[in-house]
Amino acid sequence: MYREPPPEPGLRAGTTHTYFWSYSDILLQMRDNTGAGIPAIAGDEKDDQGTAIRETAARLQSARTKGELGTLVAREIAGYSLFDLQIIGGRLNSDIGKLPSPYKEAIGPYFQKQLFGKHHELLSLYRSGAFGRMSSPIRDRETFDKFCAMLPGGCFVWVDAGERNPYFQNPKNRLFYYLIAAFTMFVLEEPGHPVGMPFPGGFFVEQRGREYYCLIRDKEKEVSWSICNFCPALQTEGQG
Repeated sequence: MYREPPPEPGLRAGTTHTYFWSYSDILLQMRDNTGAGIPAIAGDEKDDQGTAIRETAARLQSARTKGELGTLVAREIAGYSLFDLQIIGGRLNSDIGKLPSPYKEAIGPYFQKQLFGKHHELLSLYRSGAFGRMSSPIRDRETFDKFCAMLPGGCFVWVDAGERNPYFQNPKNRLFYYLIAAFTMFVLEEPGHPVGMPFPGGFFVEQRGREYYCLIRDKEKEVSWSICNFCPALQTEGQG
């Protein structure tokens, strides 16, 4: 169930944003994952989390304009408590800590920008009334519909089956990631991974004029829950 976003409190000195990234997606970007993800069925009609996530996906899919979608995403995001965000941030810190240096130091700021940089932008646009002025239709309707269809199952996929912290393997946390991706890719029409985000081998997400290019755009087709399959970026030339 979504709610109206509350007024955003001012940040005190020393306040740190919290961020979330699925370790499975980091591994996919590094192209060194050793096994497929473990898909879990998103519950039956008696499963509260599965039902709630399917209802969220249906609400998002009902949007016809970018403004409607932005408003719906903002209301869903408002349902996350401070405790939820602390858990999400703890998961991110845990995941980044598993990456090798100097890659984890280079990529860390981009994870921050991807999730809570966009989180702040989402709520700022909502509170300013900007979504009410966005009347353009969602540009790639077919891809957006496929994204919404993927979302319920994607929230229940785990690669790190050995994770012992029960709070980390929470479908609601993965839903947060998908909600931010929906805002970024279908409202702002920007790539799911920020411009400049580095990948092993010296590649990075690029912007050339009004178009975006990414090394892994077309390389995750076998991974149905990857946001790369729905990204507006184009595949980097010669790297398909």
